[in-house]
Amino acid sequence: MAQNEHFSRVPKDIESYWRTYKEVPGFPALQGNESTDVGIVGGGIVGIISAYLLAKAGRKVTLIDAGKLIDGVTGYTTAKVTAQHGAFYYPLIKIVGEEKARLYYEANMEGKDFIEKTASELGIDCDFAELNAFVYANTAPGALLLKKEAEAYEKLGIPGGLAKDEVELPFDVKEAVVMRNQAQFHPVKFLAKLVSEIERMGGKIYENTRAQKILSKHDPVIQTENMSHLSCNKVIVATHYPFNDSDGFYFARMSVSRSYIIAARTAGKIPEDMYVSVDQPSRSLRYALDENGEKMLLIGGDGHPTGKSKTPTMEHYENLEKFGEEHFGLTDIPYRWSAQDMTTLDTVPYVGTITAGYDNILVATGFHKWGMANGAIAGKMLTDQILGKANPYAEVFDPTRTKVKAADALSFLKDNGSVAKELVKGKLQSASKTVDELQKGEGGWVKVAGKKAGGYRDEYGQVHLVDATCTHMGCETKWNDAEKSWDCPCHGSRFGYAGEVLEGPAVKPLKKIQEPGSI
Repeated sequence: MAQNEHFSRVPKDIESYWRTYKEVPGFPALQGNESTDVGIVGGGIVGIISAYLLAKAGRKVTLIDAGKLIDGVTGYTTAKVTAQHGAFYYPLIKIVGEEKARLYYEANMEGKDFIEKTASELGIDCDFAELNAFVYANTAPGALLLKKEAEAYEKLGIPGGLAKDEVELPFDVKEAVVMRNQAQFHPVKFLAKLVSEIERMGGKIYENTRAQKILSKHDPVIQTENMSHLSCNKVIVATHYPFNDSDGFYFARMSVSRSYIIAARTAGKIPEDMYVSVDQPSRSLRYALDENGEKMLLIGGDGHPTGKSKTPTMEHYENLEKFGEEHFGLTDIPYRWSAQDMTTLDTVPYVGTITAGYDNILVATGFHKWGMANGAIAGKMLTDQILGKANPYAEVFDPTRTKVKAADALSFLKDNGSVAKELVKGKLQSASKTVDELQKGEGGWVKVAGKKAGGYRDEYGQVHLVDATCTHMGCETKWNDAEKSWDCPCHGSRFGYAGEVLEGPAVKPLKKIQEPGSI
């Protein structure tokens, strides 16, 4: 189909298929002051698994979330449970060495095994399926990289290797690498049961309770947006991007990106295994079962640094749709959603003590788009650390690790140079429209009383005006037309069109502008 003949089936509204599962218990907000043994901030896979394991070990746990449980990144994933993270192990060996690269693989496999075993023990029907995972290449440079990746598999003893002839895709590939015995699942079904178990074992859970700061590194107290306080012996920060990112300078140690997913019904055959491309733009494929048990095709990819899309963000969904139509014959696209991901300097997540001298505050972040197996093992690692148990993977994931190679240092300088550039560029850019020129469903910078503001006109015609300066470190946010949000290109904070915080590290909303004279 020619581009000018394309008619988009991408739905107007964002809806993650995983979040259509409604059997997740609801909880009140924290009101007043309480105390606990372990305070956990963040109700995604890391926070829930940590709370489950600690409650099972007899610890008093309190879990808080800024919104609804499993409504953050965990509810907007592709939900592949795999140690195969693209063409990952060849470069990882060069960065951390063979021993730590092998431990990284083993850690992810243990995370996968934990999910499988726990689902079996608790009788959770979470569509868990063991499959092969493939990385494929369509270009000669990509094929060469995959041959090196296969050599890394052999060095590390990873089951798999070159497997071009095993690929079952409706287009030719130049090369492919398979990793055997990987899996996929339904994350919300799995975690909803753990939430019920946490509650049954006496754990406390609060929703709509945004943590704003941690008072004292030795005797931590979590202060919330409504000035409630939770006194803890230990704190786990599992908010995807640490809301207390100044402790350890996490804002300078991670890059932030967004990627997109559509769930589609097809006329063509849906692949049985999981696939991801090594070439750009990225493409990720897996199937999921809809509410009737019928297969849908999940197509993901088309990522870019947060707040820095070179095209209107809706085009990323349309690119996935065009790819799907060309190769699989899409008939319907009932769901679309996007995800935000953090990548550390050496691509290995930070799991453990947040920074030197803060022994009672632990963190898990930087999952590099692969947060399911990584998230499960992170929950186990954090639990072991709190219980005083040795964990074989602790050193590999240690957030206080100091070894930074030349390539990591260059990446650090590049990322921070980009932040400085965005900070200046955003201040210099001016608004081109007036409020009256905004159409329904349109947002962007507008001129109000001679100054720049963020504006959005909703479907009822009401205009929402905000000061679009990020409340984290003062960068100017960019309008995201697909998600109707204000996205910060510096550290990835995101805000709704009315200014509410959607994703950290920001903890305070954008300032609302009620009258032109109040800017």
